[in-house]
Amino acid sequence: MDLDLRKVRYFTAVAERLHFGRAAESLHIAQPVLSRQIRALEKDLDATLFERDSHGVTLTAAGRQLLDDARPLLANADATRRRVLRAARGPRRLVVGFRAGVVVTRAVRAFGAAHPDVEVKARRVEWDDQEQLVLDGTVDLAYVRRPLREQGLTVVPLFSEARVAMLPAEHRLAGKQELALADLADERWLRYTDPRPDDLPIRTIEEKFECVAAGTGITLVPTSVAEQYSRPDITYVPVRDAEPDQVLLVWEKGRRSPLIDAFARIAQERD
Repeated sequence: MDLDLRKVRYFTAVAERLHFGRAAESLHIAQPVLSRQIRALEKDLDATLFERDSHGVTLTAAGRQLLDDARPLLANADATRRRVLRAARGPRRLVVGFRAGVVVTRAVRAFGAAHPDVEVKARRVEWDDQEQLVLDGTVDLAYVRRPLREQGLTVVPLFSEARVAMLPAEHRLAGKQELALADLADERWLRYTDPRPDDLPIRTIEEKFECVAAGTGITLVPTSVAEQYSRPDITYVPVRDAEPDQVLLVWEKGRRSPLIDAFARIAQERD
């Protein structure tokens, strides 16, 4: 029997909250309706997905497996829906993603001049969603930076740029003309992910500013970021032996789009 995606969405809502009442509220349906849908899904799969007792709701082994599989399944279904809608409306819009510091204006203008009937929009992406926003169709293609999860993507290298240290303005090394990584060996570095569940990851350049200015740590950023973003309580110092930052153009592998192909050619010519 084919999986009913609506039932899978209902299951996911309960599995993520482990509470039928709250899940029903989030789905805007009555709790008895939700319970019936979950029982129907269990019958479809011939498996018990939840254990229900006086202490609450827990996932069974089958439920945990379905939750692991359901998230990418639903994401792919959403992406398919967006792509079909885009195809039905016609290829008259292109959304270009870009990371902080990357200037896409020249390529966007050149593309717009060559395709005046196409609406081009630019949207900033971050290190933790740059791949997903391309894969789920939110952006058509994107200028991204490494590290990059390349699975499912076509990847075209564009250029590299040096990186500089982002330091508090009063830092002991703030007045230097140049640094080596060894000069920063004893510094506290910002962590972008943390295994502790109560610690939020650092996502944006604005969050980096706040952390560095507050003395939480230091970090390296591309020179383009240093050129475009400044604050009186932040300073940048070149680091001569820092690994260069790579800028790449990516789009979904296997996607057929003359507009993406055209933009990619322009981006490579101009970068």
